Amino acid sequence: MAAAAKIQSFKCIIFLLSASIILNLYFIVNLYEGSEWNLSWSSKAAIEAEAAAAISCSGHGRAYLDGQVFDGNQPVCECNSCFSGPDCSLFLPGCAADAESGDPLFLEPFWMKHAASSAILIAGWHRMSYRFTRASSFISQELEKKIRKLHSITGNAVTENRFIIFGAGSTQLLNAAVHALSSDYNSSSSTARVVASMPFYPLYQEQTDYFESVDYKFEGEANLWGNASSDTHLVEFVTAPNNPDGQMNKAVLKGPYAKSIYDHAYFWPHFAPIPAPADEELMIFTISKLTGHAGSRFGWAVIKDEAVYQRMLAYISLNTMGVSRECQLRAFKLLKVVLEDGGNNIFEFGYNTMKKRWENLSKIISLSSRFSLQEIAPQYCTYFKKIRPPSPAYAWVKCEREEDKDCYEILKAAKIIGREGKKFRAEARFVRLSLLKSQDDFDLLLHRLDEFISKE
Repeated sequence: MAAAAKIQSFKCIIFLLSASIILNLYFIVNLYEGSEWNLSWSSKAAIEAEAAAAISCSGHGRAYLDGQVFDGNQPVCECNSCFSGPDCSLFLPGCAADAESGDPLFLEPFWMKHAASSAILIAGWHRMSYRFTRASSFISQELEKKIRKLHSITGNAVTENRFIIFGAGSTQLLNAAVHALSSDYNSSSSTARVVASMPFYPLYQEQTDYFESVDYKFEGEANLWGNASSDTHLVEFVTAPNNPDGQMNKAVLKGPYAKSIYDHAYFWPHFAPIPAPADEELMIFTISKLTGHAGSRFGWAVIKDEAVYQRMLAYISLNTMGVSRECQLRAFKLLKVVLEDGGNNIFEFGYNTMKKRWENLSKIISLSSRFSLQEIAPQYCTYFKKIRPPSPAYAWVKCEREEDKDCYEILKAAKIIGREGKKFRAEARFVRLSLLKSQDDFDLLLHRLDEFISKE
């Protein structure tokens, strides 16, 4: 009898559980039934976002919620370079291939495929305070955790026992770092000399000159200061991989008065092999080249010295009171997607895209005796666990003929717009061509190069 009672009791439990499941399913079905979810404040925003995303721009442009509108409410297509018309279907045949900027639109197809997991909807009352919950904090602790995990998974930087600070892209952090390292010498009347190895990213000099601080001054080529007196205060920008030529630069200046700022904007598996975690005193990264979201303006620095961290924190706090909370929320959501599978999806996509672009460009340039490309040797990558061929962000093109003294003008005449070598403090024989832009931009670049080289 006891056994029968237990069986009957068990059946009752199963029945009640089944009834509960069925009831829950009933409520779920009724909640989401029909073409519109039965949500409250978020439904209208979701409908608006979906409507803009659904506008067809022939694959050569996009419509945005904050873009121009037609008939008062319909967003219009914003076309890629060399395309026009209401739906971007009109190709402009005489258009020049624009390979000047580092706009990382090559990752747009990845995010189109991950639209649902990467989307965010922000309430009108989201983070209205100056600070997060923790007193005097302008930094999302959860986003910081995601960043540390990201570096651990990719193996590109040591973050244990390091301080992390956020900035409006790496741009803001670069000058914050110069300020912090130059302020280190305040006990002396000496002005810090800011230097970099040629060819170098123009912003290093442009920012340093623009702010005109009494604490620091840009002095150009780093190698020229190798024999400086032992008490000369030096701040060296080190870009690895380098912009424009993709080389893994190292600091050339040593000694107690030489400080380094490592710009690792491109030190991700889709642009360069990761031989070992970077472990420098001050390293700067940006989401622009990691996920492609350059417009979000989010970057971070990894810092060993607490005094340097505090000076950079003061700079950011006085300058902008931290990065916008909406920007940090978007970065958090994007990194959450990146980390879902250990980065495999985005890094495989990014690496394969850039590798193929480099191979296609190299193939065309190899047919020319007039132009050459930088050499980048294959190297073992600890992230992919294999020796991998190059996949740089830029082609550093050299005009080899003696008479071609201005390579920028030579390519411009062939309807190819690059960035002049002299902007990087290099010879005018060099031009940087971006491989980062949309597929439309890259396809036109290949077409113009092939068209030009075939006439040699």
